[in-house]
Amino acid sequence: MDTVNPLLPAGYDIAWSVVALVAAVLAIVALVSLTRSARRLTSTQALLWVLVVLLVPVAGPLAWLAVGRRAGMPRREA
Repeated sequence: MDTVNPLLPAGYDIAWSVVALVAAVLAIVALVSLTRSARRLTSTQALLWVLVVLLVPVAGPLAWLAVGRRAGMPRREA
Protein backbone atom coordinates (compact mmCIF):
# COMPACT_ATOMS: atom_id res chain seq x y z
CA MET A 1 0.00 0.00 0.00
CA ASP A 2 1.31 3.43 -0.96
CA THR A 3 0.90 5.90 1.89
CA VAL A 4 1.39 9.63 1.55
CA ASN A 5 2.93 11.62 4.36
CA PRO A 6 0.67 14.67 4.89
CA LEU A 7 3.56 16.61 6.42
CA LEU A 8 5.66 16.55 3.25
CA PRO A 9 4.70 19.00 0.51
CA ALA A 10 3.83 17.69 -2.93
CA GLY A 11 6.19 18.36 -5.84
CA TYR A 12 3.95 20.98 -7.38
CA ASP A 13 3.80 22.86 -4.07
CA ILE A 14 7.58 23.07 -4.04
CA ALA A 15 7.67 24.16 -7.70
CA TRP A 16 5.10 26.94 -7.16
CA SER A 17 6.93 28.06 -4.04
CA VAL A 18 10.13 28.43 -6.05
CA VAL A 19 8.27 30.39 -8.76
CA ALA A 20 6.77 32.70 -6.12
CA LEU A 21 10.17 33.18 -4.49
CA VAL A 22 11.79 34.05 -7.83
CA ALA A 23 8.99 36.55 -8.59
CA ALA A 24 9.39 38.16 -5.16
CA VAL A 25 13.18 38.42 -5.49
CA LEU A 26 12.82 39.93 -8.97
CA ALA A 27 10.37 42.52 -7.63
CA ILE A 28 12.67 43.41 -4.72
CA VAL A 29 15.71 43.75 -6.99
CA ALA A 30 13.73 45.89 -9.43
CA LEU A 31 12.37 48.14 -6.67
CA VAL A 32 15.84 48.65 -5.18
CA SER A 33 17.19 49.48 -8.62
CA LEU A 34 14.25 51.81 -9.21
CA THR A 35 14.83 53.70 -5.97
CA ARG A 36 18.49 54.16 -6.85
CA SER A 37 17.52 55.51 -10.29
CA ALA A 38 14.64 57.66 -9.05
CA ARG A 39 16.64 60.90 -9.29
CA ARG A 40 16.84 60.55 -13.07
CA LEU A 41 13.08 59.99 -13.43
CA THR A 42 10.18 62.34 -12.99
CA SER A 43 7.83 61.54 -10.13
CA THR A 44 5.18 60.36 -12.59
CA GLN A 45 7.61 58.03 -14.36
CA ALA A 46 8.82 56.61 -11.04
CA LEU A 47 5.25 56.03 -9.85
CA LEU A 48 4.30 54.30 -13.09
CA TRP A 49 7.35 52.05 -12.94
CA VAL A 50 6.60 51.13 -9.32
CA LEU A 51 3.04 50.21 -10.28
CA VAL A 52 4.23 48.15 -13.24
CA VAL A 53 6.81 46.33 -11.11
CA LEU A 54 4.27 45.56 -8.37
CA LEU A 55 1.20 44.78 -10.48
CA VAL A 56 2.74 42.77 -13.33
CA PRO A 57 4.43 39.92 -11.48
CA VAL A 58 7.41 38.75 -13.56
CA ALA A 59 7.23 40.87 -16.69
CA GLY A 60 7.15 44.17 -14.76
CA PRO A 61 10.47 43.71 -12.93
CA LEU A 62 12.07 42.26 -16.04
CA ALA A 63 10.87 45.24 -18.09
CA TRP A 64 12.39 47.67 -15.59
CA LEU A 65 15.68 45.77 -15.43
CA ALA A 66 15.90 45.43 -19.23
CA VAL A 67 14.49 48.74 -20.47
CA GLY A 68 13.57 51.11 -17.66
CA ARG A 69 17.01 51.59 -16.17
CA ARG A 70 18.44 52.63 -19.52
CA ALA A 71 15.51 54.89 -20.39
CA GLY A 72 16.19 57.11 -17.38
CA MET A 73 19.89 57.48 -18.11
CA PRO A 74 21.13 60.73 -19.59
CA ARG A 75 22.42 60.35 -23.13
CA ARG A 76 26.08 60.93 -23.87
CA GLU A 77 26.92 63.54 -26.43
CA ALA A 78 29.21 62.36 -29.23
